[in-house]
Amino acid sequence: MNISRTDRPALILIDIQKGFEDIDYWGGQRNNPNAEVNASELLKIWRKMALPVFHIQHCSTNPRSPLNETNIGNEFIDIVKPLSTEIIIKKKVNSAFIGTDLMQQLHHLRITKVVIVGLTTDHCISTTTRMCGNLGFDTFLVSDATATFSKKGMDGMNYTAELIHEISLASLNEEFATVITTSFLKQSI
Repeated sequence: MNISRTDRPALILIDIQKGFEDIDYWGGQRNNPNAEVNASELLKIWRKMALPVFHIQHCSTNPRSPLNETNIGNEFIDIVKPLSTEIIIKKKVNSAFIGTDLMQQLHHLRITKVVIVGLTTDHCISTTTRMCGNLGFDTFLVSDATATFSKKGMDGMNYTAELIHEISLASLNEEFATVITTSFLKQSI
């Protein structure tokens, strides 16, 4: 799959919220410390070219979650804060397509290609990317504009954030999406 400005691809920024700054809450270790910076660089390009932008906001139903709407962690981080003209889609589950009108909005704008960035690689990024590919969109996932946290396995073994991230990307690449880097996308768009 190729991508260019003439395709009018949508940039989908998933869950780039303040609540993910609490690394201990999410697992104690995180990869890709520049993921949000890379996402913000892409957002600047999309804005400059007047391409479609969608901000996805996770609104946890758990009142103790940093991502619950009553907590400050629900807010978008400053470097990707939506403009008043940009679409915000609130979700309560991992997929940005479940319980939202994202698919209808993409179809309404005649979008066939999407670029996905955000948090976390093995949860909302993976779930949304899988659905996006299954729904027929040409999907591009930016590996260095996504990140995740370490996880403890069923046997108590700790898995590093980088391992979780790389395995998640490997599972998605060439099956549900084309995994690319920020620099590749900047040269293509």
